[in-house]
Amino acid sequence: MTKRPGFPARNALSPAPAPSRDRTLPGVSRPQPTGAPIAVQGLGLDSGAVRARMVSRLAAQGIADQRVLSALGTVERHRFVDSALVNQAYEDTSLPIGLAQTISKPSVVGRMVELLLAGAPGVKLGRVLEIGTGCGYQAAVLAHVASEVYSIERLRGLHEKARANLRHLRLPNVHLLFGDGMQGFAQGAPYAGIIAAAGGEAVPQAWLEQLAIGGRIVAPTVMRDGKQALVVLEKTAREVRQSVLETVHFVPLKSGIA
Repeated sequence: MTKRPGFPARNALSPAPAPSRDRTLPGVSRPQPTGAPIAVQGLGLDSGAVRARMVSRLAAQGIADQRVLSALGTVERHRFVDSALVNQAYEDTSLPIGLAQTISKPSVVGRMVELLLAGAPGVKLGRVLEIGTGCGYQAAVLAHVASEVYSIERLRGLHEKARANLRHLRLPNVHLLFGDGMQGFAQGAPYAGIIAAAGGEAVPQAWLEQLAIGGRIVAPTVMRDGKQALVVLEKTAREVRQSVLETVHFVPLKSGIA
């Protein structure tokens, strides 16, 4: 069991709880079945076949939840990376997005979202809290598998970048917040799932308190050896169960806003 830290000092969320209405609507195509290997060059990155090829590779790596694969095949990852890096958008690699932050590998996004959904097999997940919006890619993926997504970012530059990236999609169930992710977002609680894109020494107490009974937290956490591991916390009426999974590497979890 991860030791529960005390509540960190409260930082006021800015803007106030009113969720951003710069949302996103899928005018995006569904992934098409793949046959022979498809060359990305010359197809156009908005082609569904390019995303379908990525999804096929992720499925071969072990991601099995069709809800996750469908979401990854729908969201156009190249719209969330800098123009100089778009040709790498559908490779299984993390890419810089500015302010010393990165967009996670598609396989990592798929793995974490699949773990989050494991507590709700076969149905759409309820309300989800994402800690660390980054460029907005994972929030867009979550929008296809959850009824509502609250995503909080502590770096104003990235908050604004995510807002711009998501604007053209107009997803009505995504709410972008600028604030201290270590405090969570109590106004939206309880959450069926909480997913973090940064790793701290322990899962903040605020997240555990804002998690619904039966909900899950998926977050990188620093272990005793100083390395990060992916941790899943499951909240029951009597206890919080912890599972420590594979080693991962995320940016550090920090408090405050910048």
